[in-house]
Amino acid sequence: QTGMSEADLQADLYRAMVRSGYQGVSRFAMFDTDVILGQLGFSENSLVSTSFDGPGGMRGQSAAVPMLGSRERLLRQGDLVFVDTGYGIDGYHSDKTQVYAFDHEPPREAAAIHDICRDLLRQTAALLKPGAVPDMIYQTVTRQLPPHLAGSFMGPAGEQVRFLGHGVGLQIDEWPIIAPRRHEPLEAGMVIAIEPKCAVPGYGMVGVEETYLLTDDGAVCLTGGDQPIMPVFPAGR
Repeated sequence: QTGMSEADLQADLYRAMVRSGYQGVSRFAMFDTDVILGQLGFSENSLVSTSFDGPGGMRGQSAAVPMLGSRERLLRQGDLVFVDTGYGIDGYHSDKTQVYAFDHEPPREAAAIHDICRDLLRQTAALLKPGAVPDMIYQTVTRQLPPHLAGSFMGPAGEQVRFLGHGVGLQIDEWPIIAPRRHEPLEAGMVIAIEPKCAVPGYGMVGVEETYLLTDDGAVCLTGGDQPIMPVFPAGR
């Protein structure tokens, strides 16, 4: 709703997730990482860098507590809402990102870049097969990146991360990593999240993330499939 804070939205989302079966905490292997649900930011706040090793950002409550979401940044018409959440049941996780446009149709520039990320996601998923090598997957997909996005792909300029995806299981950040110089072949039974994203100055972070199960026949999406930027309008509109 108009005027709610990022912290309000994350609190409401947490309540809804717990009621639907969420285990209440997302576990990470990376050192000194505290996460409530994931990363959530309105427009420019989704580009604020944190110590978290991922393409998205969030302002959080302060520099010392870059989580939950800002209590000061209030939702307004035209905002892009970036939501990257892990979801665990009985110890095992999935990972998904969706971007929304609040009380407005998605801006054309942001929507076009978001759709490029969707295409890169599908290209990557098609390469997830037993025996495939992460380095080769990364190189094959990133070579398809339009030159004008090279400086903002997988994070704001100067803050970009060099991976396309990661294993998911008892922790959200597991092996394998779809990244350069990772040469261990993929195996059937692995669960992998793919997350091509792009920073769009003036709008926020766009892109998608879906979790896949690797089978002998290829990758099966476990999280519903990628979507365009979804417009969301206040109740009563």
